[in-house]
Formats: sequence, C-alpha cells, structure tokens
Amino acid sequence: MPSIELHNLEGKVVGELSLPAALEGPVSQDILWQAVRMYLANQREGNADTKTRGEVRGGGKKPWRQKHTGQARHGTIRSPIWRKGGIVFGPHPREYRYSLPAAIRRKALVNSLRVKVSEKAMLAVESFEGLEPKTKSLAQLLKKLRVSGGALLVVDQPNTQLARIARNIPLVSVKPARDLNCYDVLAHPRLVLSAQGLKELEGVVA
Repeated sequence: MPSIELHNLEGKVVGELSLPAALEGPVSQDILWQAVRMYLANQREGNADTKTRGEVRGGGKKPWRQKHTGQARHGTIRSPIWRKGGIVFGPHPREYRYSLPAAIRRKALVNSLRVKVSEKAMLAVESFEGLEPKTKSLAQLLKKLRVSGGALLVVDQPNTQLARIARNIPLVSVKPARDLNCYDVLAHPRLVLSAQGLKELEGVVA
C-alpha cells in the first residue's frame, strides 16, 4: 500500500500516512484524456456570434433592376458575396458542455492521483489550522516543504481563510477533497494534503 510523508508546520517529517489502496495500480491514459477533454470543453463560453444576411443592417432595397443593366442580378447589397454582407455558416452562441458518467469521473480522479503517487508528488501536513492568517506564513511553509512551481492544497472542508492567504501565491490553489477533479490534480505539480483532507479523500476514491 502506498504511503506519503507527514510533516508538521515547521516542515519536519513526523511520520507517514497510508494512501487508499485504490491509488495503487496502472494509469489509464484514455480515461484521463476523456476527463480532461470534458473539463476543458465545459470551460468554453461559446459566445462567438456572426450576422447572417438577415441580421446585417441595411440592404432592404434592390440595388438595381433585375434585367437590362448588363450586371449580375442582385436582390440586396447585404448578400454574403458582397463586401459588408452577411456571413454564411458563421459561428453562433452555442453550449459546449457535456458530462461523463459519475463512475468515469471517479476513475479519472483515481488515475490522476496515481500519476502523482508515481511521481512522488504528494505529501501531507498535520493541519493548516495553525497557520498565521497571512500569505507570508503559507509561502514560508511551502518553502520548508520544498514545494515550488505550484501546489494544490487539499483540505477536508471549505476553508475560506486558507483560500484567501493562498490566492496571492502563483499557481497555488485550495480545494476540499470532495471537490477534487482530474484536471485540478494534473494541473498542479504537487499535492499537499491535510491529514483530515486525506481521510476525506479516502471516502471519495473508495
């Protein structure tokens, strides 16, 4: 069964915590791809819009009579073949969101955590509660833990104070274990879990 180091707020190793048995095993790249694709698609707003010939202002009058002018026949100067005319088959607001089955999303989360286990990119702290409510205190803790380049802090319950002091540190985010998703895990180089956050995570991946 895999395990990770447990640190105190001074950055010293005080023990080890066992990880859920589900985090041991091969990684399915296919499931990871499906979950990341869904997440990115769900972030799209799809608000691009173009005007068709019926929406472009003007062009209500026939530019010239139908016959005997020596020119091609036209019914409006807002036809798509005219400059400043409408757009044919252009984009319009649409919804890109879609969903995968809950079982697939859970498997994707498990596989993303397996990636972090294989990379030895997970560690735990006893608790974040003892931190002084300043960004500097969290930055110092991460430095003591030798965490650089970004990290995802996993807690058991939503922690507005921790989120507030973490928001000024680049690439550092805070999430409750229940809200974790595959993309967040893969997007952060390191995972730092509180001891209670790890217990909560066991129920999520079980």
